Amino acid sequence: MDIEGWRKKIDELDQKLVELISERARAAVAIGKLKRDTSMPIYEPDRERVVFENVQAANRGPLAGRDLVRIYERIIDVMRNVQKEEIAPKTEPADAGTELDSEVSD
Repeated sequence: MDIEGWRKKIDELDQKLVELISERARAAVAIGKLKRDTSMPIYEPDRERVVFENVQAANRGPLAGRDLVRIYERIIDVMRNVQKEEIAPKTEPADAGTELDSEVSD
C-alpha cells in the first residue's frame, strides 16, 4: 500500500476511534450521574489502576505498554472532567435581565 492508501486507512480508523471515544464518554456521563446520586468521589485511583492493567493486558503492540498507558491517562483525565460536569450541582439559567435592569430602563 502506498502512503495515500495508508492515510486513507488512518482516516477510517480515526472515524472508528471517534465513535468509540464518544461511546466511552456516554458511559462516563452515566457513571457521573450515578456518582452524583450516591455521593461517590470522581477520582478513583484503584479503578484507574484496573483500567491501565486491562489495556496493558489487551495490548498486542506495536505500542509499548507505557505509551498505551499515557494515552489512557489522557482519556481518563478527559472523562473525569466529563464526570465533574455531570456531578456539578445543576443551576437554573440566569434571566437575561434583572430587576435592576428593568428599573434603569424606566
